[in-house]
Formats: sequence, C-alpha cells, structure tokens
Amino acid sequence: MGTEAPTPIVISVHSAPKKAPCPECGKPGRRKRTLTRTVRTVAYKAIAYLKIIYGEYTARCRCRTTFRNTPNDVLPKAKYDNKVRDLVLGRILHDGMNVERTLESIRREFLLELSSGFVYDVLRDHVAQLDMSAHRREVLEHFSGTLCVDELHLGRYALLLATDPLNDLPVAFALVAANDQDHMRRFLGNLKTWGLHPRVVVTDGSNLYPTVLKEFWPDADHQLCVFHVIKDINKLILDAVRRMRTAMNRRGQAGRKKKRGRKGAKSKAAAARRGLTVKEKAHFVFKHRYLIVKRRENLTELEHAHLKQMLEYLPELATLRRFADRIYWLFDAPKDYHQASCRRAVVVHDSAFHAVPELVKALEQLTPEKFPKLMAYLNNPVSRRVRTNNHVERTNRLFRFLEKVRYKWRRRRTLVRFVVMTLDHIWKKWTAAKTKSTEVPDPVRKAKSPANQAQRSRQIA
Repeated sequence: MGTEAPTPIVISVHSAPKKAPCPECGKPGRRKRTLTRTVRTVAYKAIAYLKIIYGEYTARCRCRTTFRNTPNDVLPKAKYDNKVRDLVLGRILHDGMNVERTLESIRREFLLELSSGFVYDVLRDHVAQLDMSAHRREVLEHFSGTLCVDELHLGRYALLLATDPLNDLPVAFALVAANDQDHMRRFLGNLKTWGLHPRVVVTDGSNLYPTVLKEFWPDADHQLCVFHVIKDINKLILDAVRRMRTAMNRRGQAGRKKKRGRKGAKSKAAAARRGLTVKEKAHFVFKHRYLIVKRRENLTELEHAHLKQMLEYLPELATLRRFADRIYWLFDAPKDYHQASCRRAVVVHDSAFHAVPELVKALEQLTPEKFPKLMAYLNNPVSRRVRTNNHVERTNRLFRFLEKVRYKWRRRRTLVRFVVMTLDHIWKKWTAAKTKSTEVPDPVRKAKSPANQAQRSRQIA
C-alpha cells in the first residue's frame, strides 16, 4: 500500500456581522455583501485551512467609500494566518534555527511548504513593528550605573555592544565597518546623548577605550576586566612551563640509543627499578601542565598528587606555581585599595619572579598605571560584584553562535535584522520576568492565618 495524502481539515470562521466599525474613525458601516477566503493554518501532521467568511461594508464617513473586515489573526491578502508566522519566528528566535532548517522542520511536522522568501518577509515585518525607542526608555529608567562595553567581529563588520550587568540587560549596539577609535567615539557619544551617565565602565585591555572614556565620562571609574588579565597571565605562565618542559625533554634524549625489538622480562624489570626516564617525566609534565595555573581550592586529591609529582620531576615549576597562587591572592577581593596595593608590592618585588622571562612580561599587567583600573571596583560598593566583562562577553557568544548556525552573514541589513531581533527577544524576556516579580499577590491566595491553620490541622487529625 502506498502512502496516501492526509485529508484536509477545514475550519470555518465567521467574521461578517451586520455592522462593523470603520478602520480609520470607528464609525459603524452597514454590510453590503459577504465574501469568502481560504488561508492555511497550523496543525500537527495535518493539512488545515481556515475558511473565513468576512464582510464588505458601506462606509458612513468620509474616510472611504467601502471597507472590509477580517479576523485579527489573519493579515489582509495573506495566504497563511498569524500562527504560521509565529511558528516561523519561534523556530528562528527561540530554537536558534537557520532558514533552511526552519523550512525543513515545518515541512516535516506541519506539512507546510513554505518558501525562503516568505520567511524573510516574516522577519522583515517583525523587525519593522519593533519599537526600539521603548527599549531605550526602559534601559534608561532602570540603568544601574555600571556599563560593560565590548566589540565583536561578525563577518565583515564589527559589532559594538554595551550591556548593564547588574540588571542583566543589553543597553545598545552599533554595527560598524571597522573596529577603530572613531567608531567607538561615535557609539559612546550616542549613549551620552541618550542621557546615559555611568559611574563605572568595564572593558577589556583594548586601546580603544581610555581616551574616549575620559572624553565623555571623566568622572566615571574605568574598570579593566580582571578575567582577561588573569587569562593573559596564565597564558604566559604556561609558556614558561612549555619552555622548561622542552629543555627537560632535550636532556632526556641524550644518552644511549634504545635497542631494537621488544623488551624482555629482564629489561622490563630493570626499567621498573630505574623508574621513569627523563623523557617520560617531561611527557608527564606536559600532560598535567594545566595544574600549574589551576586554583588550589579546585584541585582534587589526585590532582594534588600529580602536582606534587610534577614539582619533583621539575623543581623550577615551583616558582611558577607560587606566582599563580600570588596572582589569585592579589585579586581575591581585598578590602580596600590600600590592601590591594600592599599585595601588589609583595608580588612585584619578589626577586624569584624576575628571574623568569615570562613572569617579567606577566608583571607588566600590574604596572602603576594599569593597576588602579584593575581595582576600580573597590571605589564603588554597588559595582563590587562586577570585576569582569563577562556579561557582555556572554551576549557576544550568543551572536557568535547565531553566526555559525547561519553560515556567516554577508549582507549588512540581514545582520542588523538578526541583532535587533535577538536583543528584542532578550529585552522582552527581561520585561516579562520583571513584571512577574512585581505583581501584587492575590488576596485569596495569601497564606492562611495561624488560627486557620490550627483549625485545619485539628480537622485533619
């Protein structure tokens, strides 16, 4: 037996009252005639149609001579109702699908043969209906005073993004042709024109920010991302581990050449008595090199043992491990800037650290000019929780994922469309969560009084 096409489902919708209001002024008009149109709707594993009976009316005003009415969930002259359009938006915005996967999934689940042009029309109409000025007013009204700024390359363009980490809310974006100081100055200047006056601005160590921030917000504290600094320092520590391990491995290659063939029982017993060779020790160090920069409180019992073994094989690693501990100790929430400065002095003036070239380069991250910006969060109690640029970085990772899913964006308008839709989706989720948290509880659903609870417990007993 061959597969048969499912029987279409037809749903009648009557929308032709005797009188209907004029779309312009609202003055009622009398029905002149009834018309019928058929549109596709959504039904799982079925073909469903809406048979819409609507009316044509004679206007009693000067707006027009006649007008027609249709249901609210069906656009004029549309082949599909709004459920189909919402389905397309849900697959792209909520599920993160690209256009091809959206068409395939809708075809498989709802037996709808949509075109890519229809999908792009839905996206374009959705973006055209968005009120970005409302989002701007919402951001300004609830701005916490802390601003995170970062840049991201999407295709041929650069995305400049600003977020509010304390409110978990995107603030603004700009899609520019080049990631340079002129575009950054224009972007931050627009934020100031809107009325945004941050007390703390968090950025990475890029040279784009210091001059521009002093120009627009001279009284704001410039907080450098602590995570980026620790990441750069750990990379230099691992470079030192790699250099020491390479030198150790070269020492292991000297000596007698290995005999050909498999080892016999006597050879294996002699090798076991001798222990690991220098080359094998070097391989062990390379395999567990990450333990040099991992926080001690996060080390497992086995990792503690491996770290101890590494320091026995290569004692020079003890200086690197102590340097990593000092860096974590430096940034572990000091009480005030004075305490932080004292901790920095302990690290900077340690002579053992200056004997390692990689650590000398790492200490350049703690210069007297840069260190106050790393500890700027200590000046403002409100922003003590924000020491990193991770909030805006997290939003950037979302756009990076969208770029990979859609196999890179080529057109600027397409890129702007997806950025606007994504940020609007985040804003709406935030607004919905805030509205839900501020709702007044229903008096009927309030907790019962102790007397009523006692009475109820006696009844149950």
